[in-house]
Amino acid sequence: MVLDTATAQRQVLDAADALFYERGVQAVGMDAIRSASGVSLKRLYQLFPSKETLVEAYLDRRDALWKSMLAEHVEAATDPRSRLLAVFDFLYEWFQQRDYRGCAFINSFGELGTVSPRVAELALEHKEGFRRALGELAAAAGARDPEQLADHLILLSEGAITRSAISGTADPAVRAREAATMILDASLAS
Repeated sequence: MVLDTATAQRQVLDAADALFYERGVQAVGMDAIRSASGVSLKRLYQLFPSKETLVEAYLDRRDALWKSMLAEHVEAATDPRSRLLAVFDFLYEWFQQRDYRGCAFINSFGELGTVSPRVAELALEHKEGFRRALGELAAAAGARDPEQLADHLILLSEGAITRSAISGTADPAVRAREAATMILDASLAS
């Protein structure tokens, strides 16, 4: 049975996502992706001419998924202040996922950032996008200095992401939310 292009791409990306995230990019070869996806190696290389293009597609997909999950949490909150704190509620839920292994962008940057300028660029774009989103939320909440508040909140978020991956617990999201609450109280205009 010949798969249409969209189905084959989805199967390859599903396999790459699971394997890269679980094992790391460098530990997974194209043969493993082929086996897990059920797509022939020839077709795999037609869809993704190199492992680097597959890694880029994996990170692009992760970025879209992450933004979507974050937006769902933030948009469910009822007021601007609670939208900022919803970021940490989202992190808490994410950290509790059975397959949580930290941030795919931090992990990929750690593996490939010095040898792949594109991976480094994608990681930076993802993190800057998150920081911009925090700045927009801070401005909507009436922060005196939304950019400074975004800087503080991104450090709390990124620290919680890394700490949770290392510790294997979601508790860093709780601690980061508590610290974010204190910073918000000091940063929001009266």
